Amino acid sequence: MAEQRRAGRLDQPREPRGVKLPRFDPEAFGRWSEGIARSMGTANFIVYMTLVIGIWFGWNTLAPPSVQFDPYTFTFLTLVLSLQASYAAPLILLAQNRQADRDRVALEEDRRRATAQKADTEYLAREIAALRIALGEVATRDFVRTELARLAEELDEANQRRQRLDRRQPGKPIRPAGSDGLAEPRDELDGDFAPDRREGSATRHDSNG
Repeated sequence: MAEQRRAGRLDQPREPRGVKLPRFDPEAFGRWSEGIARSMGTANFIVYMTLVIGIWFGWNTLAPPSVQFDPYTFTFLTLVLSLQASYAAPLILLAQNRQADRDRVALEEDRRRATAQKADTEYLAREIAALRIALGEVATRDFVRTELARLAEELDEANQRRQRLDRRQPGKPIRPAGSDGLAEPRDELDGDFAPDRREGSATRHDSNG
């Protein structure tokens, strides 16, 4: 009665009806199928399978008929090999599908990384070009060193000229030039023969008197 009342209520969801199939983990089944496919694709599997079939043939051919379990025409062996082929094909396809999914994911990741790397490379190229343009207007170390060396040479030459001029006229002031802007020394004749001119003028004055 309680179950009938519960089934007749509309405020509760109805339990699904039908056959419940067993559930399995697709990832675990996929790993298992890949393991079988890898083992079937090796040389060891071919060698072992060849040995088993050879022993099967030898036992059912050379052994006494009373102990043979699959006599000539080997019907049971044909059935076993057919079952193996029918299961091996889907397992191999499943393994290939999983490998294709992994390859697609890896390809998408590589494409994403390549796109990001291309964007980074373009950004760095633009930054380097901007830096080169900015550095083109800035004095380099060699340019500053050359200008300083030239300025030092000019100062040395000016100092040497002044020293030569001082040795030539010791204790004499230097008068500025008129138009050429260079300082010229005073005429030595003005200082040396000034007394003579004064004496000559005095002599002439005495004689006239």
